Amino acid sequence: MGNLKLESNSFSNGQKIPKKFGYKHGNVSPHLKISGVSSDAKSLALIMDDPDAMGAVGKIWVHWVLWNIDPSTKEIPESTTPSNSVDGKNDFGEYGYGGPAPPDKEHTYIFTLYSLNKKLSIPKGATKSELESSMKNCILDEAVLKGTFSP
Repeated sequence: MGNLKLESNSFSNGQKIPKKFGYKHGNVSPHLKISGVSSDAKSLALIMDDPDAMGAVGKIWVHWVLWNIDPSTKEIPESTTPSNSVDGKNDFGEYGYGGPAPPDKEHTYIFTLYSLNKKLSIPKGATKSELESSMKNCILDEAVLKGTFSP
């Protein structure tokens, strides 16, 4: 893979995600900083999920699914969605961001950013699995940002 990077001014990679970004505490999406997007990229996609939820609820919990982000986007400010991007449905049954809400103990949340060689033509409200199917054979690069959150 290439040089794609995903960082945040809201928390450092591998560190605690502040409470205000939690589902029950404000549900504000964190600041995200994007760099190293290749000139071949036609769009970006983002998935935020919680693999640690497998133990508590029996599946990886999806918190945010977003695609058709303009590849020239350098940052996504706190509590915003990039214009002209498309929101998917999270596992809370809502569109857009659904913050961390671990039911049992500290969980690690994974933000994965993908650079794609095309814009996607899936409808608003698509699920993570629909997004993943649509991205198959289109991924140029990916970057990961992790944060932890406790109940």
